[in-house]
Amino acid sequence: MKDEALKAVPVRHHSRWVFLALIAAGAVLVVRAFLDADIDYGVTRQFLTADNVLRGLGNTLLISVLAQAVGIALGVGAAVMAGSRFGEVRAVSALYVWLFRGTPVLVQLLLWYNLSLVVDTVSIPGLGTWATNDLVTPFVAALLGLGINEGAYMAEIVRAGINSVDKGQTEASQALGLSRAQTMRRVVLPQAMRVIVPPTGNQFVSMLKTSSLAYAIQYGELLQSAVRIYTNNLMIVELLLTVSVWYLVLTTIATVLQRYLEKRYSKGVQR
Repeated sequence: MKDEALKAVPVRHHSRWVFLALIAAGAVLVVRAFLDADIDYGVTRQFLTADNVLRGLGNTLLISVLAQAVGIALGVGAAVMAGSRFGEVRAVSALYVWLFRGTPVLVQLLLWYNLSLVVDTVSIPGLGTWATNDLVTPFVAALLGLGINEGAYMAEIVRAGINSVDKGQTEASQALGLSRAQTMRRVVLPQAMRVIVPPTGNQFVSMLKTSSLAYAIQYGELLQSAVRIYTNNLMIVELLLTVSVWYLVLTTIATVLQRYLEKRYSKGVQR
């Protein structure tokens, strides 16, 4: 009797179809709820280009870019300090990361905004004395709160990137006569960018959304602009949808730029 040819039968994944069906059903329920709700979507479209909303959009983009720049600068500095030969320098870096990663960013924003309760005036010898309230405006408080907090997270990202570079690169650079600073700037950091860029992009996308917390300290960002409008016209959900659309636009653009930078810094890397 001849052996019958074995026929491979693919495994049927019924759970996948059940999962997709549940997701589709949930999506239908959400869409139907919004369609049946008493929401004037014309108002949502109308305020997408309203002057106050566009002004808030610009402020959101400004504070996000500046705070991310501050965070990157502080993060690189703290990461380099973490690799110092001196224990005191490493301790300062560790303390900075521990303190600002361990407390909520909203609390930090409120502390900066209310700094005058701790220090009522700021004096610079030879230049003058200023009231803290005049110096720490909502914009400055938002920049300090978001930027310094971001620096603590960026420090860990940059440190991981630096550690990903083979130690032999540093030894070879020093053998060629480069100083530690030159080695870090010209050899280590350029190679670490492949590891640093992806999470940094994620952090900036997060920053675009986290900037909405500056609403709590009266900074005129996108959410604050919407709140001022719906306080008068009571179109709460409509304005919140307007804000959501703009946040989606900003984060989508940031994601595209992130993918571009990832491809650029991954050139020549074997996969």
